[in-house]
Amino acid sequence: MRLSTRIALVTAALVPVLVLLSGLLLLGLVSRDLHAGQDAQLRQRAAAALPDARVLLRAADNGRQRQEVNQQHRLTSVALDVGVRLTGADGTQVVSEGGQPAPDVLLPAATGNPVTVRSGGSWRALGQPVAAADGQQAGTLWLFSPASAVQNEVASVRGRIVLVALIAAPIGGLLAFGIAERAARPLRRLQRSTSGLDPDDPATRLQHRPTRVAEVDDLARTLQTVLDRYDQQAARTGEALETARAFAASASHELRTPLMSMRTNLDILAHPGLAPQDRADVLDDLQSEHARLLGLLTALRSLAQGDLVQADSFTWTDLTDLVESSAADARRRVPAAVITLSSPASLPLPGWEPGLRMVVDNLIGNALVHGARPGQPPRIAVALGRDGGQALLTVDDTGPGVPPDQRQAVFARFRRGPDSPGSGLGLTLVAQQVALHSGTVRITEPPYGHGTRVEVRLPLAQERSVTTTLALRRDWLSG
Repeated sequence: MRLSTRIALVTAALVPVLVLLSGLLLLGLVSRDLHAGQDAQLRQRAAAALPDARVLLRAADNGRQRQEVNQQHRLTSVALDVGVRLTGADGTQVVSEGGQPAPDVLLPAATGNPVTVRSGGSWRALGQPVAAADGQQAGTLWLFSPASAVQNEVASVRGRIVLVALIAAPIGGLLAFGIAERAARPLRRLQRSTSGLDPDDPATRLQHRPTRVAEVDDLARTLQTVLDRYDQQAARTGEALETARAFAASASHELRTPLMSMRTNLDILAHPGLAPQDRADVLDDLQSEHARLLGLLTALRSLAQGDLVQADSFTWTDLTDLVESSAADARRRVPAAVITLSSPASLPLPGWEPGLRMVVDNLIGNALVHGARPGQPPRIAVALGRDGGQALLTVDDTGPGVPPDQRQAVFARFRRGPDSPGSGLGLTLVAQQVALHSGTVRITEPPYGHGTRVEVRLPLAQERSVTTTLALRRDWLSG
C-alpha cells in the first residue's frame, strides 16, 4: 500500500474521532452555558416577581379579594414564560400558573438557588422565601422552567457535531491523500533514481538534487554513503582477488627453479654409489634451496598483507623501541656483525607496526648480506632521528655499494644479484611499507665515501590521532 494511501486512511479515521472529541468538549460547554442562562433567567424573574408576591400574600391575609386578584394578574405577567407557584406560610397554594410539576410532587427547601425537579419530565426550579413586614416568612415563591428546552438545544448541537464528523471523514481523507501525494513526490523521484543503479556498473551514481525535505535529503545522503562504501568494498574485494591471483602466479613462477633444483638433488641422493663428500654437498644445497623457498613464500605473504592492510590497523607505534628491538635481534643472529645504533628516547608515530618492523628488519638484513667486504665482518650503522615533521631512519653499510643507475631498480620485485641468497623481495617490501605510510625511501652515498646508505623518511602526525589515509598504490604484488 502506498504511503499516501496509508496517510489518507489514517486521516479519514482520525478526523472524525478528533471532531467527535472536540464536539464532546463543545457540547459540555454549550450545555453548561444553556443551563447557566436558564438559571439566570429564573433569578431575573424571581427578582421582578418577589415584590408582587409579597403584596399578594399580604392582601390574601387581609381578605382583600380585589387587590388579591389584581396582584395575581401582575404576578403572572411578571413571570412571563416561566411557571409560577406561590404558597403561604402554612403551605396553602395561593397562585399556580404556567408549566410546572404536579402539585403532589415534593419540592426541596427553598434556598434561592436553582435545582432540578423531575415530575413528568425535567424541570429547573427556583424557590425564593417571601418575607413579611415583621421579617417572618410569609410564604414561598417558586418559578419553574422546563429543562427540555435546554435538552433540545443540546441534542441539536449533538446532531450537528455528528454530521460534521461524517462529512469531515471523506473530505479529510481526500485532502490528506492529495497533500501526501505531493509531499511524497521527492521520495518517489529518489526511488526512481535508485532503482536505476547498477552495482556492477561504477559509472552509475546516485544523482540527487536537494528537495528541501529534510528526511528525503538525509535518506539520499545515507544512500550515497552506503553506495560509496559498497564501491570501496567492491574495489578492495577486487584488489584482494587480484592479489591472490598474483600470489599464486608469482609463487608458481618463482618456485619452479628451486623446486626443480631440489628434485635434481633428491635424485642424486638416491644414487647408491654417491660419495660421502658429494652427499654432504648435495644436502647443503638442499638446505640452501629450502631456506630460499621458505624466505620467498614468507616475502610473498608479507607483500600480499601489505597490499590488503586496512587503515584501522594503524596504531601509535614507538619507532625507537621497534628499531632497537630489530637491531638486537640482528646481533643475536649474526654475532660477528658490528651494529651501532643511534636513536632518541622515544619517537611515536601512527603506523602499522608489523609493516614498520618489516622495513627495519629488511634494511638491516639486506645490509648484513650485501654490506660486508670480503674477509671482514659486516659493519652497520643504524641512526634514527627527527628531521622537522619527519622521522629519519638511515642504515649504512661498508659493502661494495649500489651503482647510481641501479638505485631505483633494486626496489622492483624479484630483483637480486647473481650471488644473492634472498628472494629479491626484501627491498620491495621496504618500498611498499614506506609508501603505505606516505613516506619516501632512497639509496644514497654514505658520509664516509664507500658502501651504501638507505634513507627512509616517515611523516610524523601533528596531533595524537591515528586517523590516516592509505596510499593510493596498493598493487605491489599484483601490479
